[in-house]
Amino acid sequence: MDAYSEVVSTVAATLLPSVASLTVRSRRGEGAGSAVVYTPDGFTLTSAHVVEGADGGVAEFTNGVEIRFDVVGADPLSDLAVLRIREAEVPPATLGNADDLRIGQLVVAVGNPLGLAGSVTAGVVSALGRSLPVRDGRHTRLVDDVIQTDAALNPGNSGGALSDSASRVVGINTAVAGIGLGLAVPINGTTRLILAELMSTGRVRRAWLGVAGATVPLPQPVAERLGQSKALRLAEVVPGSPAGQAGLYVGDVVLSAGGKAITGVQDVLRLMLGPAIGTRLSITVLRKGALVDVVAVPAPLD
Repeated sequence: MDAYSEVVSTVAATLLPSVASLTVRSRRGEGAGSAVVYTPDGFTLTSAHVVEGADGGVAEFTNGVEIRFDVVGADPLSDLAVLRIREAEVPPATLGNADDLRIGQLVVAVGNPLGLAGSVTAGVVSALGRSLPVRDGRHTRLVDDVIQTDAALNPGNSGGALSDSASRVVGINTAVAGIGLGLAVPINGTTRLILAELMSTGRVRRAWLGVAGATVPLPQPVAERLGQSKALRLAEVVPGSPAGQAGLYVGDVVLSAGGKAITGVQDVLRLMLGPAIGTRLSITVLRKGALVDVVAVPAPLD
């Protein structure tokens, strides 16, 4: 067996016992998908759209065991959901870090769609940093840093695992975007925070700053000084918002927030998870050629 086949078969053998086929019934009808168990006590990860409108269902594993699951919580704005199975011992998969992925790297898609039990396909990371638009009622958000891969995804693969060569789950397959094109929500520091909130409270709280803007290049002297080529120019600051109360103005160029470089709106949204609510967020902006520091206190997003 060649090295490529050895890697794929090892990943399959490691992850398939942890991956389930889901049957979901809700007021919208019957649905299906895949899911991956990631803790010893039965917490299971899938796509939010797979369990939309449902509070439970049945998970079937490759050994034929069927187990009922409860939906602990779902976050449509990241397309992630946490389930809980209790009645059987299932080996948990190991979560990795998608921030370490590189274009061209081998990845393996492992799912358990109905009728295709134990579906395994392999490919490479085609692109990183893609965005996937998702909606939750009136709110629209881009899931950023989405992984694009050419590993074929079968119907029902949504919620299944995207693994690196070390059998670590680095993404949750979420969509088939076209022939030879698949997308996966990354597992990284941001999504780990989302999973922690879903596990503990069943929902994801988000903070609100009250700004809108666009990415702009920085003047060369500033870029060289900061080691940062782009930043976020504010086109709108909502009156009375946390940003407005902090003293941010239209035309300010946001360079950093919370000690992290800001190059676009998505960088701000990445900071606006539950732990940010009510905390002091230091923000540095470029205003009329001068660096200005302000402190904002993000408020809950209703």
